[in-house]
Amino acid sequence: MPEDFPNYVDVDYTDGEGEDPEDYASMEHKIEKAIEVTKEGLEQYENPAVMWTGGKDSTLTLYFIKEVAEKYDLEIPPAVFIDHYQHFDEIHDFVDKWAEEWDLDVVYARNEDVGAYVDEHGLTPGDDIEISELSEHNQHHVRNLLEYEEDTFPFLLDTYVGNHLLKTVALNDALEEYDIDGVISGVRWDEQDARADETFFSPRHDPDIYPPHDRIQPILHFDERAVWDCFWHFVVPDTVEDYPDEGYVPESGDDLPNGLTNDDIPISPKYFAGFRSLGSEVSTEKSDEEPAWLQDLEDTTERAGRAQDKEDLMERLRDLGYM
Repeated sequence: MPEDFPNYVDVDYTDGEGEDPEDYASMEHKIEKAIEVTKEGLEQYENPAVMWTGGKDSTLTLYFIKEVAEKYDLEIPPAVFIDHYQHFDEIHDFVDKWAEEWDLDVVYARNEDVGAYVDEHGLTPGDDIEISELSEHNQHHVRNLLEYEEDTFPFLLDTYVGNHLLKTVALNDALEEYDIDGVISGVRWDEQDARADETFFSPRHDPDIYPPHDRIQPILHFDERAVWDCFWHFVVPDTVEDYPDEGYVPESGDDLPNGLTNDDIPISPKYFAGFRSLGSEVSTEKSDEEPAWLQDLEDTTERAGRAQDKEDLMERLRDLGYM
């Protein structure tokens, strides 16, 4: 951790308090705020990093970082990809392709102790992991922080213990290893109730739980519809050669203009296939057969395709450092 953190950081931790997406009515207002938060984040923190899942929100956040860094001659921070061993193959392919396309430095955060146990025992998702055979570091998290008393837990991402060890512990270990003081993420107010009270700059300063750092959240005020509108009318026209400057909303992967294909577009193919929220391969289902942006976003739940036992525990997981 950089010396003297957070004393050298001068941000308003109350920025966004009591607000919601409706307070940023126009797309221009949304983009202006996203750029403001991104610029402040890149300037204020000594060792920032951006969380990149390959999903729409983190990719949109990454776009703002690239644009702000280029405009104001700032460095693009490394992207942290949490590899929880249960990703769709398409997510890995997407991250690899666009990391190369955009010349990104990607840090792969993994709980290698759990990964080694899984490999050694030939486990598949759902199989039990013996807690006593894990490292003292992982046992501390399970027993002392989670207060979990069973002898085993299932090798599943979207469970209380699995999510914490495979994602949060992996992230926190990466924060410590790389001395990251500012985590730029694509968290949004409307995505999950546990995130509704977040602010644009959110402190995480308790050293007993995680390496002290701040969360910087440039698209906090976007709702799901705005994310897609921003992609098809700003991000894709700006980043994809031959895409119409005025934007175009495709009805399928075969409906892209000027001979372009899904591979040319910085949007995961899983969204074209009907997924609205991307979690683990074994516990995430598509919401519909239509592409995500054509679905009823206003009257249905974005994360309905995700395992609900983890969703119900979101507040507790976030207290422990989950995004």
